[in-house]
Amino acid sequence: MAEATTPATAPTKVPAYSWYALGVLVLVYVLNFIDRQILSILANDIKADLQVEDDYLGFLYGTAFAVFYALFGIPLGKLADSWKRTRLMALGLALWSTMTALSGFAKNAATLTVARIGVGVGEATASPAAYSLISDWFPARLRATALSIYSSGLYIGGGISLLIGGLIVENWNAAYPDGGPLGLAGWQAAFVGVGLPGLLLAIWVLTLREPVRGEIDGLPTPEDPEPFRGFLRELFQVIPPFTIFGAAGRGMGALAINLAGLVGFALLAFVLSKVVPASANFPFLSQWFSDQWLFLGVGYYAVFSWAMGLKARDLPTFRLTWGSPAFLCVVLGYGMVAFMAYSASYWGAPYAERALGADKSSLGWFLGAPSAVAGFLGVILGGRIADYLLERRADGRIWVVLFGLIFPIPAIWIAYTTDSLPVFYIASFFAQMLSAAALGAAAASSQALVLPRMRGLATATFFLSTTLLGLGLGPFMAGYVSAVNGDDLSLGVLSTLIAVPFGLALLFAALKLVPAAGASVVERARAAGEKIGDQPQG
Repeated sequence: MAEATTPATAPTKVPAYSWYALGVLVLVYVLNFIDRQILSILANDIKADLQVEDDYLGFLYGTAFAVFYALFGIPLGKLADSWKRTRLMALGLALWSTMTALSGFAKNAATLTVARIGVGVGEATASPAAYSLISDWFPARLRATALSIYSSGLYIGGGISLLIGGLIVENWNAAYPDGGPLGLAGWQAAFVGVGLPGLLLAIWVLTLREPVRGEIDGLPTPEDPEPFRGFLRELFQVIPPFTIFGAAGRGMGALAINLAGLVGFALLAFVLSKVVPASANFPFLSQWFSDQWLFLGVGYYAVFSWAMGLKARDLPTFRLTWGSPAFLCVVLGYGMVAFMAYSASYWGAPYAERALGADKSSLGWFLGAPSAVAGFLGVILGGRIADYLLERRADGRIWVVLFGLIFPIPAIWIAYTTDSLPVFYIASFFAQMLSAAALGAAAASSQALVLPRMRGLATATFFLSTTLLGLGLGPFMAGYVSAVNGDDLSLGVLSTLIAVPFGLALLFAALKLVPAAGASVVERARAAGEKIGDQPQG
């Protein structure tokens, strides 16, 4: 069913500046994922130098990053809804680039974990600001395409990271076999080398013009005269133990619910620490909780506290996100795609190096570079197909997300069961391309289910699923299964396919729920108390 022609969907010429600005954001996202994904090519070197196991490597790449990325994404998403988004992105870029460079000076697992946490906090600024900017630069009819182009930076950066990381490590170690300047090993030099350029890119981002929020949808939103008040309020609501005081300020009933959540998540973390114990070389391991489950327990409790506070502070936003079954099915359904995709992508280089005898420079050229092309093709084609289908049926984008969940499965299976390195490269290419198709469609669907002023927080909520579920659990699960089965990374990665039936259930529900939810955004917001004009929502 085609969408009705409205000011938000009628064909209009997109200014050249919008495409230029989108190009700059793509560069930011490329660097974002170079800094994030470079851990993959460095994993075996870190394992040898710091004497850690695969479960810690999965925790370092996934949970240690994901929890803080997700938690700080909430107040930073609110700041993206109220402050200058270009400034926010520039500051975040400078922070995560600095922390990436500082990762190169880590001498043990604890300091590397702390630096990784800093990278997560900095990167939490990028997508809430970028998604909001793109939604104000491009009309609704092109948003999935524009968001897919932006999201291509994920795959380009992830692929290039293997190439850059492999070249730096091999050349550095050849030139300085006993350690180079400042005593840095090759993997440490790689962190420094990819971190520093971000400081220059941050200056470029500051030159971008800020669009009028919501104008392209016929819902112009005035600037917030006190943009940091909401940010500080959200920060106070989401960071333990301040969450307790935030709940108490809403009354004894809210405090009781918050404390019940605290006890419940603490108990769950304790039980999981006993049932699924991590290896003893985690940096902050205690006798009660493993780092993996303690971090995730804190993360889930913090999100629970924030969501309950959001309901009291901003009922319209709560109703269109956490209170919307359609929105939740979309973001959780895509979270299952991310669960598999992050695992297969991160563990690809360590697996090929250990099990198939690949060297780092070959991995850069035959896994990293093709992976960048595959991800770029997948996300762009997926976005265009999603926009094409949306013109013909209201659930068109959800079908593309379903495609990205189901069709990569055979390629992942072949990649992690073959004894042939060329077959592994080819299967990995298709696994990356097919899973990438879902991202733009899922992102655009989540943006279409909220009002313009809510897009930053909607993006942060979207990324809660991709991080706390996909990134926070997927790579760790693969690493844990590998560690307890004699470093069997094949079994570890294939174990993440358990996410498929959950994803299918969520996305089939989304097919039924999204069309009606998308058509009633303004009405549901008004019913929750939103003060809004009569202009239609895009």
